[in-house]
Amino acid sequence: MIPGIMFLMASCYYDDLLEIPPIDQPVSFQNDIIPIFNASCNFSGCHTTGGIHPDLTASEAYNSLISEDELIDTDVPENSHLYLWVNGQGDLPMPPSGIDPTISAAILAWIEQGALNN
Repeated sequence: MIPGIMFLMASCYYDDLLEIPPIDQPVSFQNDIIPIFNASCNFSGCHTTGGIHPDLTASEAYNSLISEDELIDTDVPENSHLYLWVNGQGDLPMPPSGIDPTISAAILAWIEQGALNN
């Protein structure tokens, strides 16, 4: 194969899965993140009590997320498994309905702001 053509083929790979819009205001776990989980994650058969881990029901979500080091990484937020899943870079992208830049931005901002139970 001609070297230039090989380079062109290799350069066509789409590296950026999702462009995340920055969030400049504080993100509240109760007011911003829990509604995302309620709409996209903690329905029947998914991330509910007794369902797929982590439990993302309103009463259990924070403790379930914080209990495992890899789910939330406040030192390097982009390495948090929760963020990788909602950004389409995890083993199984979430939510099943499709990747949403607004959800990804909110999750990343919450982690960057310290992943507080606020």
